[in-house]
Amino acid sequence: MSKLVLGLPKGSLQEATFTMLQKAGFRVRVGSRSYMPSVDDPAIDARLIRAQEISHYVELGMLDAGITGRDWVVENDSDVVEVAELIYGKQGFRPVRWVLAVPESSPIRSAADLEGKRIATEAVGLTRRYLAEKGVAAEVEFSWGATEVKAPELVDAIVELTETGSSLRANNLRIVETVLESTTRLIVNKDAWQDAWKKAKIEQLAMLLQGALAAESKVLLKLNAAEDAVGRIVELLPSLHAPTVHSLQVEGWVAIETVVDELRVRELIPELKKLGAEGIIELPLNKIIP
Repeated sequence: MSKLVLGLPKGSLQEATFTMLQKAGFRVRVGSRSYMPSVDDPAIDARLIRAQEISHYVELGMLDAGITGRDWVVENDSDVVEVAELIYGKQGFRPVRWVLAVPESSPIRSAADLEGKRIATEAVGLTRRYLAEKGVAAEVEFSWGATEVKAPELVDAIVELTETGSSLRANNLRIVETVLESTTRLIVNKDAWQDAWKKAKIEQLAMLLQGALAAESKVLLKLNAAEDAVGRIVELLPSLHAPTVHSLQVEGWVAIETVVDELRVRELIPELKKLGAEGIIELPLNKIIP
């Protein structure tokens, strides 16, 4: 049997990635000390690897494909195929940012003020390229962790990953500029992408993952209504295309269903009731495939 060797991110993205894979239809299990997750698809061999390294091993062909942040593709300058953007992170469904941050009391107000300064970051390559584009000469050193506490005693500024900025604020740091905005990506080795079977398998995985993500903020709304109220109800309801309307066995009544944004349901249900809707049901969704 043909196999797809897939790198999955160990660390902050691990739990969110496993959840997305499950919603996409793939159950992933891994022991507390194992780096070889089991997937209930015999055609997939998974490896649990730090997100920082996945693009490197995909480029080398030691992994056929992998799920990692675009920031690490840029950091490693990896020559890979980006198949799909998957907008999720450890704290929510939004991009993350690498930001230039300084102590609140620092006089630094822009990248230009970093001339001759020292910066600590885990993303050394990304930061150096950013400074080069700005025409700024500064010393960039690798940070092994706890980067937020290094300014101002050890360094003048840091470049750090953030989703909400709360950790930076807690350490009395101020964001100066965004260095890079990043989202999770499904990436593929160039040779693997030329293999017909592997390409088809990767495209299947991408479609299912994107379908799972598309369903995250949506719900299925089902209700019954009198036929003479259908026009007003359909006009109120948003949908992917148009609400589905079915006749019921009870004469003069129909069933209506549609996919809507979950946050809108709390506003829609009272209005639907006013228009005569009955038996309103809200159901979660696993996937939406356009």
